[in-house]
Amino acid sequence: MLVANVSRVGLLSDYSRQALAYDTTRGASPSVLAPLRRSLADAPGRELVDIGGGTGNYALSLAGEGWRPVVVDRSSQMLAHAAEKGLETIRADATRLPLADEVFDAAMLVSMLHHLDAPERALAEARRVLRPGGRLAVMLFTREDIADAWALDYFPSSRTWMHETHMPLDQLLAELPGAWRAPVAYEDVVDGSLAALLAHPELLLESRRRTQMSYFERMQRDHAEELHEGLARLERELGAGTAPRRAGRASVVAWVKPS
Repeated sequence: MLVANVSRVGLLSDYSRQALAYDTTRGASPSVLAPLRRSLADAPGRELVDIGGGTGNYALSLAGEGWRPVVVDRSSQMLAHAAEKGLETIRADATRLPLADEVFDAAMLVSMLHHLDAPERALAEARRVLRPGGRLAVMLFTREDIADAWALDYFPSSRTWMHETHMPLDQLLAELPGAWRAPVAYEDVVDGSLAALLAHPELLLESRRRTQMSYFERMQRDHAEELHEGLARLERELGAGTAPRRAGRASVVAWVKPS
């Protein structure tokens, strides 16, 4: 079943600037890998497609565990880094995969749905390329996950577009009948995501980290003055010992293609 698409604009459509130094602050988080592994377990084989996989950090981690991943991304700059790691790559849009039906045993979409204008189409494509019994793992920040993210209080203009670009859990589950959710409990900052860094607010003051985060790129582009004021407030509160230290939330939703 497809849920009617709500008019929306993805959080960030161009990752070429991030690609220049993405891997200096962004990696495969153990906190995310654990539920991903559980979601992909018992796949009928080891052929894995990482849709929107960027520089291939998660694909590389799973390749070391016996998976045979292919990284698909629309950014040639991101894929160049994945290829340098020895990963097979395909440049393509997640909503129009140049792949035959039922050719993969597993598929994963990691922290990428919020960049798409039509995330339901990417989910349909992931379902299509899976063999019967294939496993799909979707790691994302649902609308419920971001609702209490304290950073949004420091940068209030972001609330509207964060709400628009993050799918509610019930919509995702409607796209994947029979799916189930596992929470992501961040115990590290390896993936450099906003959710992970909320437990370590001092890291948000590092420009090298912010420039690799779509959230802050959009704040800089659209609300530069508010970004400056929010960071100044955070710095003051860190100095006073009153800054919040509460990790954000995320989800991994797992689905099995009916045989």
